[in-house]
Amino acid sequence: MSPGVVDYLFRQLVAGSPAEDVQWGSEGVALSAQPPGAELARRLSECDLDALTPTELFHYVRAAQRLASWAEALREDAVGRYCGPPRQEASPQEHAQPAPVRGTEK
Repeated sequence: MSPGVVDYLFRQLVAGSPAEDVQWGSEGVALSAQPPGAELARRLSECDLDALTPTELFHYVRAAQRLASWAEALREDAVGRYCGPPRQEASPQEHAQPAPVRGTEK
């Protein structure tokens, strides 16, 4: 742990407060609640890992795993589209009203 984390935990212990920093919760979306995407990638890249508490580091790892899974799903979709059969565009006639089913005509 970094000296800053040790100092913070010591001050929390002396004051009788919980070891977790709960004030950050009012400052925005927690990493654990941030949906995967560009904003989560930015926030993860800007984190100072040495300054995180063990619990925060756990949430960081979970968020990084969610981001990696999301990116992998995007890659798989793109590969499927690239390697899959060409998509057939519907002809204008297929968008016309369907023919009536036999036996239901009046």
